[in-house]
Amino acid sequence: MVLGEKVRQYEAKNADLDTLSTEIKQYLQSDGFKVQTSAASTHGTLIQAQKGGFLRDVITADRAFNILVNGEPNNFTVRIGVGKWFKNLGITAIETLLLSEVFLAVDIPEMLWNLEVEGKILKRIDSFVAS
Repeated sequence: MVLGEKVRQYEAKNADLDTLSTEIKQYLQSDGFKVQTSAASTHGTLIQAQKGGFLRDVITADRAFNILVNGEPNNFTVRIGVGKWFKNLGITAIETLLLSEVFLAVDIPEMLWNLEVEGKILKRIDSFVAS
């Protein structure tokens, strides 16, 4: 696990992972994030989000807030952290990405931002999974 990355495991939830990914994307968009997603694959779906303002000052333009949804409906993982912003992610399968760039080690300003945003998004993901 990379410093600043959060991992949440869900079991026995029978969640539709495509719907979950769509709900996460829509939530982020409604919160003012620019969002893109990878093509779904056996390795999961990567959702990337960037936000202007404070984030622009903290994280360089090639960085994004990354959420990887991976697994099966009754046993899946959600990983959240900062990583590289991939151009044209919508047409890229997760298998072709360098996993080392999906989640990067972060410095103190990024960690502070992560803690604030991750907590908020994880609560929202928990509510999506519970419904």
